[in-house]
Amino acid sequence: MRVLVLGHKGMLGNDVMQLFADCDLHGLDIDEVDITNYDDLNEKVTAISPEVIINCAAYTNVDGCETNRETAFDANAEGVKNIGKICRDNNIKLVHISTDYVFNGGKGSPYREDDETEPLSVYGESKLAGEEYLNELLDDHIIARTEWLYGKNGKNFVTTMLSLSENHDRLTVVNDQFGSPTYTKDLASIIKVMVDKSLSGTYHVSNSGDTTWHGFAKRIFELTGNNIPVDEVSSDKFIRPAKRPAYSVFDLTKLHSDTGSEMPNWEDALKRYLKEINLI
Repeated sequence: MRVLVLGHKGMLGNDVMQLFADCDLHGLDIDEVDITNYDDLNEKVTAISPEVIINCAAYTNVDGCETNRETAFDANAEGVKNIGKICRDNNIKLVHISTDYVFNGGKGSPYREDDETEPLSVYGESKLAGEEYLNELLDDHIIARTEWLYGKNGKNFVTTMLSLSENHDRLTVVNDQFGSPTYTKDLASIIKVMVDKSLSGTYHVSNSGDTTWHGFAKRIFELTGNNIPVDEVSSDKFIRPAKRPAYSVFDLTKLHSDTGSEMPNWEDALKRYLKEINLI
């Protein structure tokens, strides 16, 4: 199977490349192709002639999107539309990565794939627009919504917390946003299962269980033997440009049923990640 990974140098893209290493594997990143330029993208994709494209490319600076709306929509919507058109015209299977930020966080119970979307931020709006383009253009594709990603090959919440602990006597982390920390290696693994099973449609994909950012930080320090105090603060005391959903835990029933695979618990995933980077 010939597979093309867009955004292959990123945190998720790196792990996807490893999990698909037994395929005829190709990668293109931002310095190798411009997904917002249809002609450039079409030329590069046609030269590779993949059977499957996995799109990990996105503008993911959530706060940056608020002041760079055009850039966000170019990458997360128009670029995705270009990918969708090329996949449609060349009968290529597409796996596209989306986000929990398409929801407003007000449901209060785990989100299902068919729940109403209502983004609170430009980032969420642009990612939802990308989803809508694909649903219009393609019958056979996978949209994998995920959340709270961390992994070995990129800056993430885990490494940020550990870095901050080296220069501070105590930290303050929000305690009223709930979600599921998700290890990119586990996400890449289940994407491989989804492709192998020829699934299609929208899926919620995260590690199982849930916590707050404060709970996540506390567990990171507990596992690494770091005794730094971590204070709790509400989101309204920690103002950021983009509004985050207060609750974006996913209902994984559809994913588990259709793949036959259970997603590991977030705490188990965190332990494996910390072992991989030699911190426990």
